Amino acid sequence: MKRRLYQLDVFTTKAYEGNPLAVITDGDEISKERMQDVAREMNLSETVFVQRPTNNRALARLRIFTTTQELPLAGHPVIGTWFLLAQLGVVPAAEGQVHILQQTGAGILPVELSFHDGRPVRVTMTQKPAQFRATKIPRKAMAAALGVGPRDIDADLPIEAVSTGIFNLMVPIASRQALGKISMNPAETAKLVRGVGQMAYCFTLGGAGQVFSRGMLFSGQIEDPATGSAGGSLGAYLVRHGKLKTGEQLRILQGVEMKRPSHIEVVVDSGRGKLTPRVSGSAVCILEGHIEA
Repeated sequence: MKRRLYQLDVFTTKAYEGNPLAVITDGDEISKERMQDVAREMNLSETVFVQRPTNNRALARLRIFTTTQELPLAGHPVIGTWFLLAQLGVVPAAEGQVHILQQTGAGILPVELSFHDGRPVRVTMTQKPAQFRATKIPRKAMAAALGVGPRDIDADLPIEAVSTGIFNLMVPIASRQALGKISMNPAETAKLVRGVGQMAYCFTLGGAGQVFSRGMLFSGQIEDPATGSAGGSLGAYLVRHGKLKTGEQLRILQGVEMKRPSHIEVVVDSGRGKLTPRVSGSAVCILEGHIEA
């Protein structure tokens, strides 16, 4: 059966930058096995299948697949899919903000869409409250796995696993120069990170709410140009360790080394002893057609 297929670049306003995403907008009645086949065929970090929700509070259900597995939640698939659905009129346009609920593997979560002149300009996803796990990963071993020196790991911040829907390992880097030097050994990184996170999210602090980051994967593709889930986790991590205030905007620039610059914005709210990130970005549709599924 022919299904409608779109490809977008996410966390950017320019084509051929940001993080590529495939979206099947009529994803009902496809088996999980066939969805995995399609995601493998697309060969992108994630492919989304939009389905009718099983919970009537949600406007749509998003099934998110990597080339090897289904994920409960991921950042750029949510941002890109809802930007597309707004362009297609699934979300009625209104000047200003529109609030909807989405169904994901991580539960029913809110999404805010901003419109200007009838067109979507920004999507904000609220992630789950942050969970933190201390690790015993030696800094020397982490540095060796990333191909940098021990002093290139920032000694003032911990190597810590954080989840706002999926666990990633936060790895503080001492400088932007050191961040650019990273040349990861996937096998050695996997030994350290597997079991505590999906990736080593390496970052260094800039000034005035700016962070530079690299998302280092140890399976499939080696580096991710934009990681919204990890960006939300990083925001919560920085609040927890006194480097960011709740309600303050964090601007993350990722993907520069891949020549796919990506702009992720994060604001962390606090309440009832929990830190809840909101992650924002834009997207550009670059392809549409059909696929057999």
